[in-house]
Amino acid sequence: MMNTTVKTFFAVMCLLVISACSSVYDKHVQWQAVKPEVFPVISGIGYAPISLQKSNHKTQRMLMAIKASKIAAYAELAEQVYGQQISSKTTMADMIIENQKLASSVQGLIRGAKVVKSYPVGDTYTTELQLDFKDVYEIYLANLNRKEIKDVQYF
Repeated sequence: MMNTTVKTFFAVMCLLVISACSSVYDKHVQWQAVKPEVFPVISGIGYAPISLQKSNHKTQRMLMAIKASKIAAYAELAEQVYGQQISSKTTMADMIIENQKLASSVQGLIRGAKVVKSYPVGDTYTTELQLDFKDVYEIYLANLNRKEIKDVQYF
């Protein structure tokens, strides 16, 4: 009887010790943002022909070229930030290349870019954009809150 009581007591004590090491307890983790050491600044330039815009009115062609050059500049920024997807297809017959196709695409979201200059050069409209990654970082903090562990409290 005494032996059984000692074994039971020992088993209960072992369970208490093991459960004390468990991470079953609730915990609160607090996060803080990690600031990069360097903020690069990149530029993108877009061009659009004025006379080739599809409108009968000179002013509207100019406005369309302004918009098109801005979109082209944004595409250039996206290429720099996200890279380009390149796909290629080559067909051959009798060890001679018959057809060769190359396509590129870019996809991304650019936030925080600023128009530096927008001006006509002859029949072409040019727009210069600048993307300061310090601004991008601030936008990122406002929207996503990149985090690291600051403090952990167990309950």
